[in-house]
Amino acid sequence: MTKGIRDKVAILGMGCSKFGERWDAGAEDLLVEAFVECMADAGIDKKELEACYYGCQIDEVNVGKGANPCATTLKLPYIPVTRVENYCATATEAFRAAAYAVASGAYDVALAIGVEKLKDTGYGGLPSGNNRGQMHINIGIDGTAPGMFAQLATAYSKKYDIPMDKLKEAMAHISWKSHKNGAMNPRAHMRKEVSMEQILKAPMIAYPLGLFDCCGVSDGAAAAVVTTPEIAKKLKPNEDIVKVKALQITVSSGEEALMNTWDGAGLETVKRAGAAAYDEAGITNPREEISMMEVHDCFSITELCVYEDLQISPRGEAIDDIMNGFYDLDGQVPCQPDGGLKCFGHPIGASGLRMIYEVYNQLLERWPEERQIKNPRIGLTHNLGGSPSSNVSSIAILGKD
Repeated sequence: MTKGIRDKVAILGMGCSKFGERWDAGAEDLLVEAFVECMADAGIDKKELEACYYGCQIDEVNVGKGANPCATTLKLPYIPVTRVENYCATATEAFRAAAYAVASGAYDVALAIGVEKLKDTGYGGLPSGNNRGQMHINIGIDGTAPGMFAQLATAYSKKYDIPMDKLKEAMAHISWKSHKNGAMNPRAHMRKEVSMEQILKAPMIAYPLGLFDCCGVSDGAAAAVVTTPEIAKKLKPNEDIVKVKALQITVSSGEEALMNTWDGAGLETVKRAGAAAYDEAGITNPREEISMMEVHDCFSITELCVYEDLQISPRGEAIDDIMNGFYDLDGQVPCQPDGGLKCFGHPIGASGLRMIYEVYNQLLERWPEERQIKNPRIGLTHNLGGSPSSNVSSIAILGKD
């Protein structure tokens, strides 16, 4: 029976560019920015890299459709470079590929890197090309992302008999918390705190989601070098080592939209990927064992539902945890300590690695005191790509040795 890759892979180094409207930089510049920091953190020369897995989603504004542009930009030493893409889970897929390559014994040292230049597309949100339309072809509709995710909120309100005003206040707290965290992060796209009043009175985008319930899009890149724990300890004998405890991914068949068994108040792929990741990592009580999370807060209602789908909050009770500060920076399970998609930003090809970058540095206790989580042990990241009824979810769980 398979057991996964628990404790078979360690992160040797990571890097992340500044996110935002990076009109000053092309995709190549962002790749270099993340790569240079990553290699310096790893403490190795690039000639020691044996393979690279490169994530980007949008062809037109990046560095080409294949892997050659990544190899050329970084001047990689004639090693295999593979491009991966999987909607908003693209960067986690790059990390998963690199980790699996090391765990299998195929390579000792591998690079995962992701980039996206979304601001150059000219869209206010994500581009809606033919490939994205495929997400909804099985149910014969298309729609805006806010419109589709707003239905999570109305379904959740109905299922648990929660007044919409109460739900909107909880969603506002989620955004308030992320803005507060992002304001302390020098690499975040959005660095201004906002009040609960501002959030609740903001223009409506798709009822009940207001302006501050929706994440924007950004330019950015992030990278990781992974290796075996034995090599990591040899290269960094006097340092803590961050190990991969679990990597899981689930992809919806669209069944949720075709059958009447889905109530629309949660995300089936998150529930299944989370359960598989906990099993791989040996976690039996995630509410008590997880120290921090970075989840896919494309919309505030998504983050709320993910709390329950990941078994952190009991079903129908996430609102109580939110309003009691359970997920705040000084709470029991801080969520989005770097600002999340909402404020750090969301370049599709980099977001998953950016989340891992935050968990990695939190576990190593590298951040200034005002934004450093106390005594972190286990961190979780979650990506979601697609619509509520047809999507991909990826989970990474990391632990400090």
